[in-house]
Amino acid sequence: MKRRRLPVTVLVAAALVVTASCSSDKADSTSATKAPVPGAAPGNSASPGKGDSGDSKFFVQADYDRQSALLQATPQGPADKPWEQMLDPQQMVDTTQYKKDGPYEICFSNASVANNWRQTGLKNIQAEAGTHPEIAKFTVLDAQGKDDKQISDIQELAGKGCSALIVSPNTTATLTPAVKAACGKIPVIVFDRGVTTDCPVTFINPVGGYAFGRTGAEFLKTKVKPGGKILALRILPGVDVLENRWAAGKRILEQGGLDVVDVKFTDGDTAKTKAVVSDAIQRHGTIDGVWMDAGDTAVAAVEAFEDAGKKVPPITGEDQQQFLEVWKKKNLTAIAPTYPSYQWRTPIIAALKILKGEPVPKEWKLPQPTITVENRDQYIKPGMPPLHYAMCGCETLPGYPQKWGGK
Repeated sequence: MKRRRLPVTVLVAAALVVTASCSSDKADSTSATKAPVPGAAPGNSASPGKGDSGDSKFFVQADYDRQSALLQATPQGPADKPWEQMLDPQQMVDTTQYKKDGPYEICFSNASVANNWRQTGLKNIQAEAGTHPEIAKFTVLDAQGKDDKQISDIQELAGKGCSALIVSPNTTATLTPAVKAACGKIPVIVFDRGVTTDCPVTFINPVGGYAFGRTGAEFLKTKVKPGGKILALRILPGVDVLENRWAAGKRILEQGGLDVVDVKFTDGDTAKTKAVVSDAIQRHGTIDGVWMDAGDTAVAAVEAFEDAGKKVPPITGEDQQQFLEVWKKKNLTAIAPTYPSYQWRTPIIAALKILKGEPVPKEWKLPQPTITVENRDQYIKPGMPPLHYAMCGCETLPGYPQKWGGK
């Protein structure tokens, strides 16, 4: 059956093509001028922090323990569709009050398309909407990384007759009142990062920041001898999910007897990353491992070691295509924790369930796979652009690979 084209309204920033120097969407900020980060958990509002913070205000033992357990949990749902799976849903929401006949207009307030992770995700959510004929219109407003614009966008969408509203908040605390106000008018689905109200029908995201940070640190603990020098590369300070990653990572590294000699912010910029790594090599002589709270500049770090004539030490990255390719080509000792961009498909699925009166989890946790040397090659996709995120779950969507920049 031929797919029909949806009328999609997408108001985006003037420049959609982002270079490798842009901050990854593993980077949010309390400032509305910074690129937003995925994964902020409810109740963990960001606040300014230092590079080596990792302190108690960003570490909640119960949350850490739960995320650690979820990494090992068996997901419920189709084995070949992780974006439909659920990890240990503890509360299912009765959505019969929202049941209505279609066709539907689904509306989406997006924090930004300021980097390649978000651009991959936007293509995912648009393509997913296009596979459901009961969705007559999918409207997207782009906040361009600005809190005040997203507040206005949410107010506009909540008052225009949308059947359901999807929100990916630019920042946690500032967007909470706007989301709370919208909940009184329309069923709201929040994903990617949370807000500090439980009024959304469901909150969708992968396991979380503690799990990401722990995975990389545990890997380094097994590859670097006690006393080894670790360079920690971070994106931005005061971002809840990134602070959670570092809070977990720092503890694991210290427990392993590793010496974190530097904790430096790179702003997700490749040139700055190379400069930071080069400086660390000059000052410390030897760096035995590199931990990253987001891997979009991992290749730049690799190049800095090579430029200095040094062997690349064990390093953590992410599921970005170019890192996976460099990892294989250079036979690096590496691991790639992920924050899967396939999560962008799930809000559409959740919205339709809600509008059909079907139960959804209050907190919809998705699997958060790790790429290792054993499974790495299956995520290397020939013909896909260097900055594509392999964990997109987009291979079966209409228009793949061309709409994602592939050949």
